[in-house]
Amino acid sequence: MCYLLVLLAVSLLMSAIGWKYFIYFFSIGYGFGVAALALTLGALFYSELTLPTALLCVVMLVFGFRLGWYLLRREMKSAEYRKILYTPETEKKKPVGVMASVWIFCALLYVGQVSPVAFFLGNTSEGAPVNDLWAWVGAVMMAMGVALEAASDAQKKAAKKVNPKRFVDTGLYRIVRCPNYLGELVIWTGCFLVNFGAECTLWQWIIAGLGYLGIVYVMFSGARRLELRQDETYGNDPEFQAYIKKTPILLPLLPLYSVKKYGWLKA
Repeated sequence: MCYLLVLLAVSLLMSAIGWKYFIYFFSIGYGFGVAALALTLGALFYSELTLPTALLCVVMLVFGFRLGWYLLRREMKSAEYRKILYTPETEKKKPVGVMASVWIFCALLYVGQVSPVAFFLGNTSEGAPVNDLWAWVGAVMMAMGVALEAASDAQKKAAKKVNPKRFVDTGLYRIVRCPNYLGELVIWTGCFLVNFGAECTLWQWIIAGLGYLGIVYVMFSGARRLELRQDETYGNDPEFQAYIKKTPILLPLLPLYSVKKYGWLKA
């Protein structure tokens, strides 16, 4: 249990960047926060690390650092992105109570997301009969998710360089409209599967389950925000209308083409 408190302290520290600018709780603080949690897990359980659990920590570190650095560079270099990021609504000063609540929520969520790896390592240190097969499955899935997210971001960046005014419908964007969010779903699904080999107690399952459901909600909420923003920008474009009618918004092969009507996804 003590290691969870250490992870929470690290998560609170890293996500505190959101006090500078509210959106950082969910963006830069998220990416670098996960990277810091991966490093912390490696340090806390150094003597228990095996090849698959070390790989899990490395993949989480790569994911978190790549995402945090990508978001930071995009904000610094892209005037178009800054217009989206810095709106009157997002720059509006939030009450201290709201800021503190979001800060704590984000810190808890990020710990919940990485908790399956923490439980696997923690239970290993206590002599539980863990199953390394699930660590391998989780590591491979997470690596695939990181590759999918990175490729999606690179393809979008390349397409926007060619035509910054057009929506992206090439490469992975032919499969789903939010392949980067799909990549994250693959990452955290892989992480959650690690729990099956960790000999978890009921409360550990609850923490891991809440962390997983939380990030799934965040990804669908992000897809909804993107859909609304694209409707504003490209809504009158016949090509865009044809694209969104045949391309699922987030999950391939699932005929879910829109989530904007689901107000409960607003976050």
